[in-house]
Amino acid sequence: MDESNRDHSKIIEIETKLAHQDQLLIELNQVMTDQQTQLMRLEELFTAMVERIRSLADNSPDAAPRDETPPHY
Repeated sequence: MDESNRDHSKIIEIETKLAHQDQLLIELNQVMTDQQTQLMRLEELFTAMVERIRSLADNSPDAAPRDETPPHY
């Protein structure tokens, strides 16, 4: 194989690898975008759940006052 063919083959190999890396980068970016969206939804759900639990605890008839000294003191 002469020098010109080797150079051409090497360029094709590099271009092929670059195309695969570009595609992988696009796919990884999409995965990260999807994960960020899911994380934001989970944070919203968590916040709503915490607020709901606090609301239920505050409205509970047997809820002990928070500043009351326990009976064993």
